[in-house]
Amino acid sequence: MQVTETLSEGLKRGFTITIPAADLKTKQDARLKEVATSLKLPGFRPGKVPVSIARQRYGEGVRAEVLEQAVSEALRTTLDERGLRPAGQPQVDLVSGQEDADKDLEFKVETEILPDITVPDLSDLSLTRLKATASDEAIDKIVADIAKRQRTFETLEEDRPAVKGDVVSVDFVGKRDGVPFDGGTAEDVNVEIGGEGFIPGFAEQIEGMKPGEEKVITVTFPENYGAEELAGKEATFDIKVRELKKAVDAPIDDELAKKLGFETLEQLRDLVRKQVEGEYDQLSRLRIKRELLDALAAKTDFPAPEGMVDAEFNQIWQRVDADRKAGQLDDEDKDKDEETLRSDYRKIAERRVKLGLLLAEIGRKNAITVTQDELARAMRAEAMRYQGQEQQVFQFFQNNPQAIESLRGPIFENKVVDYLIELAKVEDKEVTPEELSDIPPADI
Repeated sequence: MQVTETLSEGLKRGFTITIPAADLKTKQDARLKEVATSLKLPGFRPGKVPVSIARQRYGEGVRAEVLEQAVSEALRTTLDERGLRPAGQPQVDLVSGQEDADKDLEFKVETEILPDITVPDLSDLSLTRLKATASDEAIDKIVADIAKRQRTFETLEEDRPAVKGDVVSVDFVGKRDGVPFDGGTAEDVNVEIGGEGFIPGFAEQIEGMKPGEEKVITVTFPENYGAEELAGKEATFDIKVRELKKAVDAPIDDELAKKLGFETLEQLRDLVRKQVEGEYDQLSRLRIKRELLDALAAKTDFPAPEGMVDAEFNQIWQRVDADRKAGQLDDEDKDKDEETLRSDYRKIAERRVKLGLLLAEIGRKNAITVTQDELARAMRAEAMRYQGQEQQVFQFFQNNPQAIESLRGPIFENKVVDYLIELAKVEDKEVTPEELSDIPPADI
């Protein structure tokens, strides 16, 4: 095999590789012998089929198989001998010899390689872990919301129009261009005047109606409405009021707790507190992880492979561009033009790639791996997100090994992050829940 380097520019490498025709013929003949011994043909004993017949029947397929394997092995050998690790799938172009068995096989390859990564000094890592405690007032509010969801409705016998705070039982038929649409018809639905949960303008136009009255209202569905065929569209609703009601909140006592499967109100409050503080712990981890990644980003001094940055940017930009076109960018981005947005998110993509490579190198040097048990737990957690379809999710993972690998990356990253947090000097700081939730943007 002859290898000539044709490109060495930054992280880009190129080679022209030539494999002698004699080497390919030797491999092809050996493979044809294997094929011949496994053939079962009428008139021949098992394993006694002549190679000439195997060549006649399967010669082209075997040659294609041998060429593909030879290219793969030659490329791997070329990179290994030079200590190069490809950053993506190399681009291979056959030049000659693929059709003429008497000619040497020549092909060109271009690839980006991973940079040399020196793990920076991590002895000076200093982090702050923010902590918040769930106040009694916060627990009271959540329990009050739970009680509100358990409320009952009493019919009002008063002959008066509905006012804000009332609950109106209505039948309705939703229409687009005069034609009822799927999911737009319902009976005996409770609508709270001034409440939430309906299309903007729906409850407001029912205010002032009395039981027995009918009315046609016009509303516009939000741009981000779940049903794509209705998002941003105008529709009418034929409304008929059945009853006027008032909501009666459930008393906050042991009886409320028993309805929800607890023995006492205190048990309910304890569970709520654990859930709230569990959410605080997750936010705390997000904050310290962000601080850690910002510290690591400041220590990265190696270039990022352009192909990896392109792939990461394209993935990010699909979401950003969709939000931009829908007018849903956050306050920080909404006034930026496309060129500025692209530049900013390109920097974010580059940061993510470099941090990913650095974390991978730290994990490799410290023998951090993902176990099969950890992957199995991740698969179970993913399956639990699809109640009633758990078996189908497990089947999907069994049939798609690449899907399992998609779970490995986040687990590995979190294990490396945990290792680095343990390594760092960490100061705990008590803050309010509002301060904990105010996660700043990443340093780019």
